[in-house]
Order: sequence, then C-alpha cells, then structure tokens
Amino acid sequence: MPAADVRVSLDLVRRLLVAQHPDVAHLPIEVMANGWDNLMCRLGDELVVRLPRRALSAELVVHEQRWLPVLAPRLPLPVPAPVRVGRPAFGYPWSWSIVPFLPGQVAARNPPADLWEAAVVLGRFLGALHVPAPSDAPANPYRGVALASRSEAVTTRVSQLESMIDRAAVMRVWEGAVAAPEWDSPPLWLHGDLHPANILVDCSRVSGVIDFGDVTSGDPATDLSVAWMLLPAECHGAFQDAYRAANEYAAHDDTWARARGWALALSLAFLAHSADNPLMAEIGHRTLDALLA
Repeated sequence: MPAADVRVSLDLVRRLLVAQHPDVAHLPIEVMANGWDNLMCRLGDELVVRLPRRALSAELVVHEQRWLPVLAPRLPLPVPAPVRVGRPAFGYPWSWSIVPFLPGQVAARNPPADLWEAAVVLGRFLGALHVPAPSDAPANPYRGVALASRSEAVTTRVSQLESMIDRAAVMRVWEGAVAAPEWDSPPLWLHGDLHPANILVDCSRVSGVIDFGDVTSGDPATDLSVAWMLLPAECHGAFQDAYRAANEYAAHDDTWARARGWALALSLAFLAHSADNPLMAEIGHRTLDALLA
C-alpha cells in the first residue's frame, strides 16, 4: 500500500466540515476505510466523507465530482455521486467530497445469493453505462485502451508470478484475446475499475457500484471482464443477454473475447500488487482460476 502524500485524520475531517459544511459538522464521524487512494469516513447515518490521501487520487476525485452527477441519473443501480464538494484548507491541498452512504458489503466478501440474478443486474447496469462519451471525458492510459497495449505489463507479471501460475496456459488465453479485432467504434463511458470489491451487496442482492475514480471512456471490454471476476461460467450467458438487451453499441463477440483478455490482465495485476491486500489477492486467484477452468 503506497504511503500517503499528506496526513489525513478524523481531526482534519472535522475541521474541514466546521469551516465549509457547518450544518453537518455536528454529526458523528468514524473511519470506514483508509485505502490506497482515499480516507473514507462515515458521517452520520446517510453520508460519507471521501478525502484523497495521494496526489494521484486527488485528480480521480475531481473526475467523480465532475461526471458522476451526469451519469448517475440514468444508471439502474445507486452510485456515490457527490452531493457536496470540499475545498483545500488547513494545509490539506485538494478537493474532497461528501457522498451518500450506500448500504451493503462488497461482493468480494459477501457474494450475492442468486448469481444468475446478479448477472442480469450487472449486465443491465453496464448496458446503461456504456454509451458514447463526450470528447472531454477523462482519459486513462491503463483502462479502456487497446488490449495489445497491455502486453508488456502482462508478460512482466507472468514472469513475476511464474512460480504460482501455469505460464503456458496463461499465455494461451492472452494470445487468443489479443488476436481479437480491437474496438474501432466511438469510445464509450466506462467505470474503469469494476471488480467485486467495488460492487455492493445488501440483503443478498447487488445493491450498488462504488469507486468511480477511474471513470474513463474507451473499449467496453474493460468493464465486461467483471464476468470472470464474480460470476460462474453458467451465468455468463445471462450476463451477456442482459447487456445486449440494454446496449446497442457493444454487444458483439469480439468484445467478449477482449473482455476475457482484460480479466486476465487485471487478475495478474491484482496478484502482483496485493502482498498486503489479501482481498485483492483472492479476487486475482479466483479470476485466474475461472479463466483457466
């Protein structure tokens, strides 16, 4: 886990609230998560304060502030669109957000009870999200790009992980995916980081999607890789059918072939960078097993 570029604390959160949002500053505050990119603090019963802890993530929070209020109204699942924006103050250098509290636990820890239903819900969600993006949508050099551009990283990670993976089998999957024709249509809106730790489950059902910091545009196959991360093979058809019913732009076979490659690339990234994050390591192992099954 990378070190914070600035110190973030409950005391800082309280001071920022008192100065900029005094009407909610009296509410109880408790730390929910201190992650790679952000400190997340529960604020009362209905709100969450989200403060970047690294310069890189500060830019991502600005993307959420700009674009989630645009995207949220047409999405069939709740997303944490900021309801208030905070400014730099007290030595804290970046914008920060107050977002709605979305109930539930992440699917990586609390899988949905009915995976067929989850497949349909996620397919409809991505079908609604994946529409043509404007020219000023955020750019991301690692997500939504041509799959072949990830070949060097995949090869490097295969070498790093050689003692724990079947190199030949992994490279067969990768080479098959890279052989698929690339996305040559207008770029579509993407979540950019859709994995089971960013999907909420409440009362045993998929209830929301969080962490849109990597929101970007490009090849929808990046997001569709979630099928191998969360769903058993027998539910992939339901996922694809729901997606096709909701999306007229990307429902062709080449997209699914590239999605398999994205699932592989992301699983290797999770495994290579999760020494202190057993949850992401578990997602990586599960995804790789599904791809090679």
